[in-house]
Amino acid sequence: MRQERLTAMQVSFACTDHGLKAPRTSEPNKQNTSSPSTASAARARFRTVALIARSLGSFSHRHHISLKESTGKLTGMKYRNLGKSGLRVSCLGLGTWVTFGGQISDEVAEQLMTIAYENGVNLFDTAEVYSAGKAEIILGNIIKKKCWRRSSLVITTKLYWGGKAETERGLSRKHIIEGLKGSLQRLQLEYVDVVFANRPDSNTPMEEIVRAMTHVINHGMSMYWGTSRWSAMEIMEAYSVARQFNLIPPVCEQAEYHFFQRDKVEMQLPELYHKIGVGVVSWSPLACGIITGKYEKGIPESSRASQKSYQWLKEKILSEDGKKQQSKLKELTHIAERLSCTLPQLAIAWCLRNEGVSSVLLGTSNPAQLTENLGAIQVLSKITSHVASDIDKILGNRPHSKKDYHH
Repeated sequence: MRQERLTAMQVSFACTDHGLKAPRTSEPNKQNTSSPSTASAARARFRTVALIARSLGSFSHRHHISLKESTGKLTGMKYRNLGKSGLRVSCLGLGTWVTFGGQISDEVAEQLMTIAYENGVNLFDTAEVYSAGKAEIILGNIIKKKCWRRSSLVITTKLYWGGKAETERGLSRKHIIEGLKGSLQRLQLEYVDVVFANRPDSNTPMEEIVRAMTHVINHGMSMYWGTSRWSAMEIMEAYSVARQFNLIPPVCEQAEYHFFQRDKVEMQLPELYHKIGVGVVSWSPLACGIITGKYEKGIPESSRASQKSYQWLKEKILSEDGKKQQSKLKELTHIAERLSCTLPQLAIAWCLRNEGVSSVLLGTSNPAQLTENLGAIQVLSKITSHVASDIDKILGNRPHSKKDYHH
């Protein structure tokens, strides 16, 4: 205990000394247009985070327990710890972004949840902003109708964009508490298992965010809390604040992770996983459908990229980089054929191979697609080091760092 207090103090002092509580930039467009001096400062801050994480070595031994993956006897689903918390989650989860309350009918949503649950999926993710709250309502109605035991489910939601009023968005104490109450009402639940901060909030002090998350956990509104689209430095700052004031730190980060988006999950987050136990719940394993191969010959009329609100996706697919990605996908298809699986199954299994990934969220619009994606479980054991090396050669974007994988 004395060692834990000492380490917490060291983290706190180090963060303070190196200015880690300075205003946080979270908008990608601002980061991309930063000056060389700003970029250099950002790199320096990240190095500081890494040094702080390494200084936690003595503390991390308490968390260096054997976290074993288990397999459901009836379903074959694999279960992992959420980060290094004790919560066991299915390695595949079902997301509701775009689909629930939008792309699909309530009947199809129920079919998808039923297929997922019967195949061992226990993690269902939503957010207050999805379809302006409709996704939470539909998810809650299905849970109530199916009479599934609440204790058998891991329900997660995310907070940030709750409404049009100035006080209905962000991560202020007011919105975290009121926003979560609103989510629980729509879900018809007494609590969620994990509440996520859906993006960083540079307008709210980190201490206020961590105290508010601790409050909703202590009052039984959530079991754990996590972050989404936060940088490693911001997560480390939240951890430091939690240890300094005896509050509850985040247990996981929701991050985009797929063949063409690797750096954050493979370079920045492993240090946090090993040192402070923050795991990854990854999303968009098929890169918004790009990896399915359906855009190989253009934009199908019924696809997501054909919708007006997804003009950015259409432009991305038709760009030079998009065409290069399609070329790489053709080569990856040969590997999938060699392993007797589909390209989406290969892509999802590849994500699961990363040790720090607790669960991969699937976003599907029909039962056949979901059933296919769930088949990635059987492909996982086929991705040997040799196969992974072949994939890296095709992608040509392997981060220059040591990567740890489930074997």
